[in-house]
Amino acid sequence: MADGISIEIESLVATSSPVKPGGDLVLFVGEDLALSPRAAEIAGPGAAELVARAAGVERFKGKASSALVLTAPAGLSAERLVVIGTGSDEAASRDWATLGGFTAGKTGSRQATVVLEWPGTAPGAEEVAAFSLGARLRAYKFDRYKSKKSPEGEESGGGGRLTLLVPENAGLKKAARGAEGLAEGVILARELVNEPPNVLDPEEFARRASALEKLGVEIEILDEKDMRKLGMRALLAVAQGSAKEARVVIMRWNGGEDPAEAPVAFIGKGVCFDSGGISIKGSGGMEDMKGDMAGAACVVGLMHALASRKAKVNALGAIGLVENMPDGKAQRPGDIVTSMSGQTIEIINTDAEGRLVLADVLWHVQQTYKPRFMIDLATLTGAILVALGQEFAGMFSNNDELAQRLSAAGEATGERVWRMPLTPGFDKLIESKFADMKNTGGRHGGSATAAQFLKRYVNDVPWIHLDIAGVGMGSPATEVNRSWGSGWGVRLLDRLVRDHYEA
Repeated sequence: MADGISIEIESLVATSSPVKPGGDLVLFVGEDLALSPRAAEIAGPGAAELVARAAGVERFKGKASSALVLTAPAGLSAERLVVIGTGSDEAASRDWATLGGFTAGKTGSRQATVVLEWPGTAPGAEEVAAFSLGARLRAYKFDRYKSKKSPEGEESGGGGRLTLLVPENAGLKKAARGAEGLAEGVILARELVNEPPNVLDPEEFARRASALEKLGVEIEILDEKDMRKLGMRALLAVAQGSAKEARVVIMRWNGGEDPAEAPVAFIGKGVCFDSGGISIKGSGGMEDMKGDMAGAACVVGLMHALASRKAKVNALGAIGLVENMPDGKAQRPGDIVTSMSGQTIEIINTDAEGRLVLADVLWHVQQTYKPRFMIDLATLTGAILVALGQEFAGMFSNNDELAQRLSAAGEATGERVWRMPLTPGFDKLIESKFADMKNTGGRHGGSATAAQFLKRYVNDVPWIHLDIAGVGMGSPATEVNRSWGSGWGVRLLDRLVRDHYEA
């Protein structure tokens, strides 16, 4: 992984001489530009007046996501004084991860002492953890294949070191460890999405997922012989045009009080490269199809996060890994394949391949492991981009309670979902003259017909399908993400599990 950022957390009360010579000192102010008493003490006499004078010159108003940078400030041992505005929002509604990301962006690769309090606001353990999470995520960059690295002074946060001075509070160390593991999970997902397809084929992806064994995750890897024995013919039909063999990886974290308790299950589409197959895509932008495994990447990152904090839940992650290539052995439009469930599928478009992969993995998970619920993630349709842009993932569900819980987790983490319709009317669009169903219903309602297709493989298990085509790769830059691969979904699902399903 990338070098990232080093973060230390120290007590404001216990710290006597915290500012390290040569680095940055970071202070926070609201719209009144007032410093907290401890921040003013640490900064030294005259700091408040210095900030007020500089703010007047620079027209700095202390609004949220704004900063005032003073170089070589008189009377301070720090090389720079960085004053960050927090606006006037209530602390309870503040996005602490975004604040952490913004701060890391301003300090860049430098050493910085951060006094994390301001008048009227003293963050608790969860807020400090979220701040550090945001800083770690902002620092990530993927430059493994660049012979010339980014300039050291670039405002990315990469390679920097932050010392957070925070009010003393119970549970801080535990929350900080959880945030670190969660950041590692998101970054792992980003790494997988960013890797080029000549490096990350299905076999290599499975090998990287198996590294979770070091954290206590049980790993089972199914090869093509295993899949043929199970009857995963829909998944194998997608893979048959590639020189790279398919894999299915089952990851189990048994952290619940009762090892026999049914797990919560997460399933990811892992098309390591999608050419479209015989129904080949246009050349423009095809290089982005290395990211068609963002759903599987999220599941691996989530399992890392859960295991890192020793989550008190039984969780299962399952990913189907294939390449979709236009070889002479590739499946054709007009072919009929039989899925593991026994249902037959007429292939109308070989570029509607992700649902074939998910169909067999969903069926295998619900039949074999009897989960409490299943959530699948897939960069499945361009239609969801048309509907929701890159602001939301499309959510389709057969269970209102589960959908409401996931929506709440989305609002809490900023990884938002928007519920889309499931209705028998969409079934008519995938009716086939020759098989039980077609693998696509055409342009109209494309994301809905794909979800309706998947619904046939979940039976009565509470289930959510997340179409993440707009958020899983190439998503807009934010204060917590400057990467092409966003790692979207790891924070969302970790929050869902933590809030509702841990013992």
